[in-house]
Amino acid sequence: MAELKSDFFNKEEVRTHDSRLSYINTFLPKLLKTAKEKTLGFKDHLESIDPNEVRCIEDLQKIPVLRKSELVNKQKLFPPFGGFERTEEQKTTHFFQSPGPIYEPGTRGLDWGRFAPFLYATGVRKGMVLQNCFSYHLTPAGMMFEEGALKIGTKVIPAGTGQTELQAKAASFLKTNVYAGTPDFLFKILEKGDELNLDLSNINIACVGGGPLFPDLRKAYSERGIKCMQSYATADLGNIATETIENEPLIVDEGVIVEIVFPGTGEHVGPGEIGEILVTNLNLDYPLIRFATGDMSAFAPGESKCGRTNTRIVGWRGRADQAAKVKGMFLRPEQIKEFISRHKEIKKVRAEISLVNNQDELTIKIEVEPDNSYDYLPNLRDIINLRAKIIKVKPNTLPKDGIIIDDKR
Repeated sequence: MAELKSDFFNKEEVRTHDSRLSYINTFLPKLLKTAKEKTLGFKDHLESIDPNEVRCIEDLQKIPVLRKSELVNKQKLFPPFGGFERTEEQKTTHFFQSPGPIYEPGTRGLDWGRFAPFLYATGVRKGMVLQNCFSYHLTPAGMMFEEGALKIGTKVIPAGTGQTELQAKAASFLKTNVYAGTPDFLFKILEKGDELNLDLSNINIACVGGGPLFPDLRKAYSERGIKCMQSYATADLGNIATETIENEPLIVDEGVIVEIVFPGTGEHVGPGEIGEILVTNLNLDYPLIRFATGDMSAFAPGESKCGRTNTRIVGWRGRADQAAKVKGMFLRPEQIKEFISRHKEIKKVRAEISLVNNQDELTIKIEVEPDNSYDYLPNLRDIINLRAKIIKVKPNTLPKDGIIIDDKR
């Protein structure tokens, strides 16, 4: 990507919407063709897919969702990465392990996690000193952030996690400008610095991830003159979206496509609705296509005031796996979606599970027009194999919070 001498790390961040879509629509068939023909992991997954028929983001719905469970199973068959890497390239220089266990590749010198644009957007520049408090052991976060910092020309202290007193002393002596790590650990370093009467006033930027950034914590950093911004990322995909303005929606990274789908399915939700995040990375060497993060979010309207033009998402809105056991049997979002698909007149469904006299009680609330008298129970029982009470409510009555199965027990 060509760098710009401005507030933007590369020109792709400020291209027009049409220009971005044109690039994606041209690149998608190439990505699918590479994944289908050059990787073992996607050989069966894409068997029935013609890459030339996937020419836009909407067409991605033709492709099955790739879930972490499938990644784990494929990695047992085709170690170490499940055959999802392009076999003839083998550019990997590092192996990482995340809970599952799931193994991820890393490559020196390529900013493979795409963190340079995030760091640059927060104000990180060449010559600054970044104290990297993400773990360097097995998990990839530490090296991902280091690669992004080195891409900019920032000097890195590979601090890792823990050892608060040593961290505070290093930050004071080396005059750390930038903290990278989980949102709360910086506060511990600052408190230790206060206790030891150390000067940590050079820290004025915090680039955080891997946990919630609570408003009170951000306010505490602001009162110390520290601008704290967060990214949304995973070990498998790297950076997915970036905060560039405090408390504004996150901007999708230029190296991925984000879809928001009905949980448990691959079908796109409506504008502004909360659903599960699927991510396709635009990486021919390690393509992950329609990878389910398990996280919930929604697209935000409009463009950022910072000048970057990509799609935006609201913050984290919970986990997509809302499966719950009712009377010993699992109720899943996919079953609710199948029920909706059989009845197009139903606008929205919410399953509520309560405990009444120490017994599970399932209530299915459905949005339909007031004059609807249809009996939906037989169809519902065919799908979920559970007894339930159906309550009909007027359209736009149920909360738009992304919750499909509300377990109130």
